[in-house]
Amino acid sequence: MAQERYHRFDIHQRIQHIGMFVSFFILTITGLPIKFEQSSFAQGVVTMFGGFDNMFFVHLFGAIIMLAVSAYHLIYLVFVPLRGKEKSWAIMPRWKDVTDLIQDLMYLVGVRKERPLFDRYSYKEKFDYWAVFWGMFIMGGSGLLMWFPQFFTQFIPRWVIDSSRYAHTDEAILAISAIFIWHFYNTHFNPKFFPMNPVWYTGTLSREEMEEEHPLELERLERKEKGE
Repeated sequence: MAQERYHRFDIHQRIQHIGMFVSFFILTITGLPIKFEQSSFAQGVVTMFGGFDNMFFVHLFGAIIMLAVSAYHLIYLVFVPLRGKEKSWAIMPRWKDVTDLIQDLMYLVGVRKERPLFDRYSYKEKFDYWAVFWGMFIMGGSGLLMWFPQFFTQFIPRWVIDSSRYAHTDEAILAISAIFIWHFYNTHFNPKFFPMNPVWYTGTLSREEMEEEHPLELERLERKEKGE
């Protein structure tokens, strides 16, 4: 008998996620050689692309994808209620996230015997989302300043554009570190999911996964099914 599946992400959310991580990998591969231009690693990557101009073109292409996905997400957030669907505020930070974090830390060090019970999004997932959400304004904004300096110098001082390089590269290193250390472990390399959690392309979780990761959401869905 097939195990019951619970819908988690719709097709739009999955496309947005795929577009984001594809552009992230493109930008990481082509951006690090720019940040560390004197390293042998950078020279090897530039050679692989057949020259700096080719690599930089691919970097800009990745940036276009990321900006387009970000715009897609913002439009999606606005139009979900217009399509007759109830707008969810589950991703918004709450006080419960703070208490969940404290309880989870106490559980991990052995002070408490039980993990916190998570609803639709855990504090880890909210951190992932908001880090990307606000990071996009820094990455996208500083990237556009460097891409079109002649246009933006009509409105802002040149030193702002010159400083944007540091904001762009430092935020990039922070994002790369967060994705490869924090997000990849929690989502894919964690023993519970290794080698990966397929929810990013299936959009669903099994009942067992819901009981483990989102018990409060599962309880609410079951009450809704019963008409309670």
